[in-house]
Amino acid sequence: MAVPPAAMGPSALGQSGPGSMAPWCSVSSGPSRYVLGMQDLFRGHSKTREFPAHSAKVHSVAWSCDGRRLASGSFDKTASVFLLEKDRLVKENNYRGHGDSVDQLCWHPSNPDLFVTASGDKTIRIWDVRTTKCIATVNTKGENINICWSPDGQTIAVGNKDDVVTFIDAKTHRSKAEEQFKFEVNEISWNNDNNMFFLTNGNGCINILSYPELKPVQSINAHPSNCICIKFDPMGKYFATGSADALVSLWDVDELVCVRCFSRLDWPVRTLSFSHDGKMLASASEDHFIDIAEVETGNLTRIFS
Repeated sequence: MAVPPAAMGPSALGQSGPGSMAPWCSVSSGPSRYVLGMQDLFRGHSKTREFPAHSAKVHSVAWSCDGRRLASGSFDKTASVFLLEKDRLVKENNYRGHGDSVDQLCWHPSNPDLFVTASGDKTIRIWDVRTTKCIATVNTKGENINICWSPDGQTIAVGNKDDVVTFIDAKTHRSKAEEQFKFEVNEISWNNDNNMFFLTNGNGCINILSYPELKPVQSINAHPSNCICIKFDPMGKYFATGSADALVSLWDVDELVCVRCFSRLDWPVRTLSFSHDGKMLASASEDHFIDIAEVETGNLTRIFS
């Protein structure tokens, strides 16, 4: 499939069509009943706690698909897994084996016992929380910085500092494909239907490839500066991107149109997370707070600092 002309994102106010910002890309003026209800809920549950996990900076955190475990990866070369018990996290195990920083990790999309870590030691490791052991170590060509697991659970994609993305069979642990990109690759993700592969890049673009063919489908000019992170909502209706311009943009999956922007952060957006029902979107940066917004209106639900 030929690559269409680059589409426009938040900089193309008033334009329409695939990859453009829709005219209604704005924040609603008043809070919805849902927002008011969530604000009340958060006010009643406003305490925060810190749990010791690592001896150095934490680079990545992720919940298992059943929401019972939280995994973290650190500059100290280890991963940790916590079990959620009522109102507290209890450290279950520490996972050692990497020879360099664990820069990102993710869980299997449907098996709550498996997670995978990407490290600067040029390997990825698959871990099983039932045995607390590494069940597979896969050597890669470069220092790995980002990783994701396909929605069907069959493939793991890992990106390295040389902008190479390797696709690894989750059963045989062998490489299925490898793509070298001519731009800075930041975060990577499949869509929920498992038929397209998305990359955010240093030019502010979202690059979309068909999967498994890995043929270019579209390039969207999503932000005027480095597009850092991407996340798909569990319902499959939207995906969100975060950028060095401190903006979070929300995109319609089917139309590839930006429908809303969130602009309460002042620093580059480093990470995004949707709630389990897709109704709330959390975004975080180097600001000392986490913004939680209602997806459909953009209204603030809660700021955690």
